[in-house]
Amino acid sequence: MWQTENLAHLPGEGDIPDMVDSSRHLVLASSSPRRRQLLSAAGYALEVIPADIDETPGPFEEPWSLVARLSREKASAISAAAGRIIVAADTAVVLDGVAYGKPVDDDDARAMLRRLSGCTHQVMTGWCVRRDDVFDGGVVATDVTFRRLDDDDINRWLATGEHRDKAGAYAIQGAAMVFVARVGGCLSNVVGLPVETVVAAVERAVAGQGQ
Repeated sequence: MWQTENLAHLPGEGDIPDMVDSSRHLVLASSSPRRRQLLSAAGYALEVIPADIDETPGPFEEPWSLVARLSREKASAISAAAGRIIVAADTAVVLDGVAYGKPVDDDDARAMLRRLSGCTHQVMTGWCVRRDDVFDGGVVATDVTFRRLDDDDINRWLATGEHRDKAGAYAIQGAAMVFVARVGGCLSNVVGLPVETVVAAVERAVAGQGQ
């Protein structure tokens, strides 16, 4: 079981200035502050260049295939100097084979949370690490079980405004952590990025051993 104190503070770039050297610079193809904080906490200096791509699912595209494809397309969309390593990711909350992205409005967020209430869903993150024309990537899935939520729970969460840019309309590191009864798998994946997996891929790229 995870402990709430593990989520109380995600270090940002300003927390680790002594850990970063010139050999540990990445291009992050995402505007997500969670991904930026997670990679900064792992000791990387970041140049943030959000990728602008069409994220529309293909006909009958499965969630795992969608997040894998979008992460690779995001990495491909970024121009970087030769040898620079690009990290991209895409996350979906998946319940019964249906992927839930960011809600379009509060009513959409409320409907998502009602579906997730009392159920176990998967947080799927497609990740991609690119160095020049060499790509390494995959998908990490984490099981998250919500306790049963009532309308007061949902309304209090929506009042925080934290749901507006979150897949599945919640963030485990925010006030919605009280919704979560159990996490099975990689916790950082639920926050925004499977750090251990991505860092291993970055080290392979540094060593010239990408797939």
